[in-house]
Amino acid sequence: MLNKFWRLIFATVGGVLGYQIVDYLNLSEEITLNLYNLVTNNNIYGIIAGALLGFILLPYIVEKLVQIIVKFENNLEGIPGKDIIAGICGLIVGLLLGVLVVVAFSIQSIPTFGLWIQIIVNLILGYLGWTLAVNKSKELFNTIIQAHKKDNLVEANNSETLGATYKILDTSAIIDGRIADICQTDFIEGVMIIPKFVLEELQHIADSPDLLKRNRGRRGLDILKKIQKELEITVEIYEEDFHDTDEVDSKLVKLAKLLNGKVITNDYNLNKVAELQGVSVLNINQLANAVKPVVLPGEEMEVKIIKDGKEPGQGIGYLDDGTMIVVDHGKDYIGDNIDILVTSILQTSAGRMIFAKPKFLARQAL
Repeated sequence: MLNKFWRLIFATVGGVLGYQIVDYLNLSEEITLNLYNLVTNNNIYGIIAGALLGFILLPYIVEKLVQIIVKFENNLEGIPGKDIIAGICGLIVGLLLGVLVVVAFSIQSIPTFGLWIQIIVNLILGYLGWTLAVNKSKELFNTIIQAHKKDNLVEANNSETLGATYKILDTSAIIDGRIADICQTDFIEGVMIIPKFVLEELQHIADSPDLLKRNRGRRGLDILKKIQKELEITVEIYEEDFHDTDEVDSKLVKLAKLLNGKVITNDYNLNKVAELQGVSVLNINQLANAVKPVVLPGEEMEVKIIKDGKEPGQGIGYLDDGTMIVVDHGKDYIGDNIDILVTSILQTSAGRMIFAKPKFLARQAL
């Protein structure tokens, strides 16, 4: 039943097409009410011929078209998606080139054959664009992927480098004051980060009823003002806080992890905790010890004895960089400058200690 219905539809379509073709070719005659003229009118013949062809040929043509479409869909499913995308892009490029060629050479203005030449040029360039893009799709996509990976790698490296330039100041390093001198020497580069919670802690110390703490807090604020206003280093205030953590040291470690930065401190405990959690630390005390002049046993120097030591007969003196010198039998020379001979050196986490004897006593022992 369905097949008969479609054949009827095709016959109707064929009749309409037949009538239109006869009318387009000016083969029709005036239709009158005369039965003979109506029967012999060419429009009627066109309708009948069209209906017969539609009834017989259109089902076959439609069936072939459906087969071609299904075959095309099956073939399309087997084509990789990247080939389809590349082919469409190549087709668009080819058609655009065809338009440019037609315009450049004024092909459309050629009499009679201009339109056909234009169509042929567009078809050829479109086909070439599609074919070339599909054949080179693998190479093209590999190039794009490699470029994308390269951009991601550069971006990651830039992010890593940028993160590594963040230096996060601890309260102890600010109060210590030496950080300003270090920044002035340009040994520290990048962005200096001052967390808001460190500022709050510093403000709390500056408002302390204890005179010593209050002076230390105010000194720290003055150091920050000097770093921010006088020195040529970028300073940023980090406004965010870690409300789930109470300890300032823990907040500093979290912030350093977040920014992939380094903590500047002279707090021994914070130094160890940060290192255990994989956070880089710039310890001012370690830096100071590293740049102190090297003193070897047997060297001679002059030192002023300031006070007596813990052990009987010991005197205590200091070098210009603050290194403590313990002088045996130096108690009797408190307030005097004497020549000493270095006997040994002790390196501790708090710094370096030098043990010595008065020069003339050492020579007498020899």
